[in-house]
Amino acid sequence: MMVHSRKSSYRAFVILFISVLSLIFVSSAAAGSARSIDLDVDEALANFKKEVRGSKDFLEKAKGVLVFPSVIKAGFGIGGEYGEGALRINGKTQEYYNTMAASIGFQIGVQAKTIILAFMEQRALDQFRNSDGWKVGVDGSVALITLGMGDSLDTTNVKDPIVAFVFGQKGLMYNLTLEGSKFTRLNKS
Repeated sequence: MMVHSRKSSYRAFVILFISVLSLIFVSSAAAGSARSIDLDVDEALANFKKEVRGSKDFLEKAKGVLVFPSVIKAGFGIGGEYGEGALRINGKTQEYYNTMAASIGFQIGVQAKTIILAFMEQRALDQFRNSDGWKVGVDGSVALITLGMGDSLDTTNVKDPIVAFVFGQKGLMYNLTLEGSKFTRLNKS
């Protein structure tokens, strides 16, 4: 009886693992056009500015802003996430990127989130753009900013070269990390 239970558990694990990988590859295959990414980025930035006081001034001070409007994460023990976005400099899209990450640990389900990375220093932006696949925690560190309800973003207190904000369906998300996320430039037209 115990052997049958282990085989069933193993099969369930394999099926789930393949499902998670399929989600990532399907997301990649159903990748958006440059125009659809730009429209989604516009909407994500509008939501950010609406939700976080002071964000408009903050974004204007950034040397570049990388926006992933919808990063899908799925997992059951082993998880993965994928999303596509655009790097904007002076309000104009310069390049398109994807983000991917894998994780192991307690996790069940699927979630969507929006990620905004603001490059506050030109050197950090240049290093990012000149890399061939940039990984958080390896190629550079990212400060994840969390704000409480009603808080405003005070640009004088942000001293990090790269800062990130993560939103879920209910606003800013807490206790998250971008550690291990990899960003790769895409060829879009």
